[in-house]
Amino acid sequence: MHSLKQALIFAAGLGTRLRPLTDRIPKALVEINGKPMLERLIEKLIAAGIQNIVINIHHFSKLIIDFVEKHNSFGVNIQFSDEADQLLDTGGGLKKAFSLFDPNLPLLLHNVDVVSNVDLNQLAEFHKESESIATLFVQKRISSRYLLFDENLKLCGWRNYKTGEKILVFNNDDKLIEMAFNGIHIVNPQLVKLITEEGKFSIIPVYLRLALSYKIFGFRNDDAFYLDVGNNENLAKAISLLKKYDV
Repeated sequence: MHSLKQALIFAAGLGTRLRPLTDRIPKALVEINGKPMLERLIEKLIAAGIQNIVINIHHFSKLIIDFVEKHNSFGVNIQFSDEADQLLDTGGGLKKAFSLFDPNLPLLLHNVDVVSNVDLNQLAEFHKESESIATLFVQKRISSRYLLFDENLKLCGWRNYKTGEKILVFNNDDKLIEMAFNGIHIVNPQLVKLITEEGKFSIIPVYLRLALSYKIFGFRNDDAFYLDVGNNENLAKAISLLKKYDV
């Protein structure tokens, strides 16, 4: 089994959907059943074999640093990518933090407010075997935005039903499969070196741009538990669901 070694946790967001909780603490320290979501995720990453973690920070950043230091970095190497000057989104955040990682190893990217029991090492093994420069954990579920894949789950486009926007990597959109992205992905160092965008930007347009010339695949697992706990409604759901699914 291919073991992951390093991960970037996206934790810099303002957490506006979790107000009023995030008026006094960062989203990453909001608790689910008495344990901050950041702590839950770090424990999951360590269980998967990850020893080098970078957390991007912005909102109440000192509280996150103090929390990690209080726990002695959970026995692994944890560093911080400070976005105090400007929130950089997922693409910009990855580009800024990349110098803190081993440039020769694949890198797991994980939103702090995503809770899932997907096997990260299965994801890593699929990524390795597919020889892709990026692999995205996706599911067939209801969403307002979808990534579009061919029958082999090769990335071919993106659609936003709220705005009517659609981006196609290739001209033909016949029989494309709509899959919802779950905020967990693996990228090769090669991909980061191909990023030409500057400042604040999402990683999704980068994937769509590179999918024309490089292999980017979806890793589909509809049986895995997934919940975005970045809003108050889902945070309430998580309290009971995490016990049920033993996440």
